[in-house]
Amino acid sequence: MKKNKLIGLDFVVDKLTNSIENVVSGDSFSTDISLISNTTLMTATKKNGWAFDWKEEARQLERDIYKLTIVNNQTIIQGLISLEVKVDHVYMHLLESAPFNKGKIKIYAGVPGNLVAFACKLAFQRGHEGIVSFLSKSQLVQHYIDTLGALHIGGRLMIIDNNAALKLLHKYFPR
Repeated sequence: MKKNKLIGLDFVVDKLTNSIENVVSGDSFSTDISLISNTTLMTATKKNGWAFDWKEEARQLERDIYKLTIVNNQTIIQGLISLEVKVDHVYMHLLESAPFNKGKIKIYAGVPGNLVAFACKLAFQRGHEGIVSFLSKSQLVQHYIDTLGALHIGGRLMIIDNNAALKLLHKYFPR
């Protein structure tokens, strides 16, 4: 049996927006987040520019993979997140923006913030007061403190507490 290695997340929060924002025009687009189907997951491959093996991630039965899409355009994935609901919080295993939403030539800003805000929303819905945890790459610890309001617990462990979760929730899910 293959042992799961603990990798640190290395997403960069480019900008906290109200949804996602076209980097050229500045136009904002409302988003939907939903569980990804196995068929749709087949498009999120390394061959198509994705960094992670999302099919392998989907084999982890305790985890759910959610896709971020623009409202009324469910076929184009803007980003993916793998979450596990624990006894007292939600754990983020992986988070990735679509290949066209990375780097200097990205189309949309705000994808990582939107996905993290969803993890917080799920943590509220499951009765965990918005608490989300994740392992960070060591060089990004301060970035997550500055952008997400995350707390550095020790080592590479990061926690988004109730206050930070509420701020993200109000930013991305004001309804």
